[in-house]
Amino acid sequence: MLGRSGNPTLNDKSFEQSGHYSGSGRMTIEGTVNKAFITLAILLGGAFATWSMYFNGQNVTPYAVGGAIGGLILALIISFKPTTAPFLVPVYGALEGAFLGALSATYEGAYNGITLQAALITMCVFIALLLAYKTRLIKATENFKLGVFAATAGIALVYLVSIVLGLFGVAVPYLHDNSLIGIGISLVIVIVAALNLVLDFDFIEQGAQRGAPKFMEWYGAFGLMVTLVWLYIEILRLLSKLRSR
Repeated sequence: MLGRSGNPTLNDKSFEQSGHYSGSGRMTIEGTVNKAFITLAILLGGAFATWSMYFNGQNVTPYAVGGAIGGLILALIISFKPTTAPFLVPVYGALEGAFLGALSATYEGAYNGITLQAALITMCVFIALLLAYKTRLIKATENFKLGVFAATAGIALVYLVSIVLGLFGVAVPYLHDNSLIGIGISLVIVIVAALNLVLDFDFIEQGAQRGAPKFMEWYGAFGLMVTLVWLYIEILRLLSKLRSR
């Protein structure tokens, strides 16, 4: 049985329902990596577009809101219907890029150089965890997967509660402030987001070994992008808290 991934877009049922394939119709790790790079390139293109608009004095709020909402809708569709991944993942990358570009430009306007720092840290964390996984310094055991899954679900619940309470003008203590406790909370969230990458690597590897169909390469790339975007945003938030002290 395939292991559980903390990333909600990558789960056992996604592979089990897709069947077993062989030959050219089979999912490969190399193919997934290629799709991930394509998606990342599209995402960066969208981000650069809204970034440029922001610093040229244009209002990028519609692009940020549209990208966030559109990306969320597509993410839900892809998650529940993986066969749509080859068509929708590139669009998801563009929408998410528009959102991230606007968000990053806003942070950059407040803290010069913060986006480059966040991007470099995200890349370094990704490479470090990939190497740790490939050399088996970190193993995605069942207990490890369960722990990361539970932590990820807990964080999602806290964010959901924060959004709901925010509608009534109530703020969750420490979650958004730059106190030592607030910084500590952000650091823990960054660590949990990073550990999801290990589960994603493991899940994609097992999917390739089990002979998932070719379209699952796009689905695997999508899962990695979801985790990387989350990690980048959390690192941005952590750095902004540190810079604002």
